[in-house]
Amino acid sequence: MMRVMNDPADAIPRRTVTGYALGSVGTGGFGTLPGLVLAYYLTDTLGVAAGLAGLVVTLPKVWDVIIDPFVGARSDASAARRGSRRPFLLAGALTVPLLFAAMFATPGALEGSWAAVWVVLTFLATATAYSLFQVPYIALPAEIAPTYAARTRLLAPRIAVLAVAILAFGAGGPLIRDAAGGGRAGYAVMGLVCGIVIGLGMLAAWWGAPRRASVDAPADDVVVAPRPQRRGEAFRAGLAALRELPAFRALLGTFVLQALATGAMLATAQYVATYTLDSEDAVTYLFVALVAPALVVMPLATRLARRVGKQRALVGASVLFAIATVSLVGLCWAPGPWVYAPVAVAGVAYAGMQLYPLAMLPDVAAVDARDRGVDRAGVLGGVWTAGETAGLALGPTLVLGLLAVTGFVSRTGDEVVAQPASAMTGIVVAFSALPALLAVASLVPLSRYRLTADVVDHPTEVPA
Repeated sequence: MMRVMNDPADAIPRRTVTGYALGSVGTGGFGTLPGLVLAYYLTDTLGVAAGLAGLVVTLPKVWDVIIDPFVGARSDASAARRGSRRPFLLAGALTVPLLFAAMFATPGALEGSWAAVWVVLTFLATATAYSLFQVPYIALPAEIAPTYAARTRLLAPRIAVLAVAILAFGAGGPLIRDAAGGGRAGYAVMGLVCGIVIGLGMLAAWWGAPRRASVDAPADDVVVAPRPQRRGEAFRAGLAALRELPAFRALLGTFVLQALATGAMLATAQYVATYTLDSEDAVTYLFVALVAPALVVMPLATRLARRVGKQRALVGASVLFAIATVSLVGLCWAPGPWVYAPVAVAGVAYAGMQLYPLAMLPDVAAVDARDRGVDRAGVLGGVWTAGETAGLALGPTLVLGLLAVTGFVSRTGDEVVAQPASAMTGIVVAFSALPALLAVASLVPLSRYRLTADVVDHPTEVPA
């Protein structure tokens, strides 16, 4: 059975830290590339109308809401039985690459609605395979790191690798596409190469994951997982966790709104590059400006959390992100290179918006296990993953909906189509005001989060 580590002196093996960090190559690739180029691929290569494209990128995430809690409950049962979540990590690592490649390899005979059918079916399959990896991957820190501070230290290298992965896939994916000639062939090569790299990152996480959970805790600290559950029962277990854990509800609500904000910004970047900055290649520089600062400020972000606490640090990052993104409204009147400066400031904030919530989630799981005597890290990870992926997908959905109502014109050829003024305004609003409003809205649930370092590391009467 699994035991909660409660000795702050317990060191985390370097192999585990390294493998867990490298797993972000997989999560960063899957979370970034579809959000960045899939909507654009549908509207500007396959000729899918913006409204239908929005449905295509949304349906797989609706499926995630159903499947993720089930995977989480099954991984909890597997961890209790085998002492490890590694079989799930391996299953995802071996299946995601092929399915990811297929998602961008639409047969040449398919266009418009039929092309949309191909993409949505392959995306559904890829999302299912990804869930097998992502849900137990999210659950691991509560078992690997023993304390409030240790979880931040474990997550900091992961977020640094995540920033590199986002930068590499966000900037490199379009470069591979263009180097391969663009169009359908370019996207097919991009999907294959990036799918392989995603799979290698996932395999690194499987390699580094503990073979068995710690057995050093005294018998009183034993926690057990619920029995294996059917899909409906697993879904109800996820709802029960949301109902019983106010801190989890607050943190999840915050993260979903922020995922919506970043998802909208990522999905609009290629449109901004093509139609506002008049250069498809500018998307690479937008990505560098957004993600590169995270590599520089990550050590500072870790120290800030140690000094003021994770929640206050997250509030600061969210406010900074909102200020930086709302300033981008100026693109409506004066598009130009100045855009990279506020995008870089948003990138500084983005580092914190990734690090702090992911370091707070295992705190919630650890307190829940301690107070209730039941390990639900997988269930919490399943609900979290469903919320995160839904947010990242609904961000592009919001963007495509905005483009649809503002009159955006889709295309199938290489020649850029002139857009009406209303669509040009819609592109800028989706890149600036929309993410800013979502970031501000995320502060409302965040204000209800109550788990401080004292509550997490020392039992109190404060509920999780």
